[in-house]
Amino acid sequence: MSRILFFAQARDAAGCGEIEWRNQGGETAGILWDWLVCTFPDLGSVQAGARLARNGHYLSDGETFGTEDEIAVIPPVSGG
Repeated sequence: MSRILFFAQARDAAGCGEIEWRNQGGETAGILWDWLVCTFPDLGSVQAGARLARNGHYLSDGETFGTEDEIAVIPPVSGG
């Protein structure tokens, strides 16, 4: 089971800071986004600018998840 962490606007959209995801392993970032937006529809407004990270590293759409990953949903960060 993987753990998904939500930060900033993603946390607000999901209504929680973290959840557990019962995945099989081998899912792509695209599959995870589809599941997240289906489960938490308000995340759709965050998705376009957000990034996913797995075990502390950003990933692209084609990479896959294991069954015990820590996944972070990170919206755009601004500041100076």
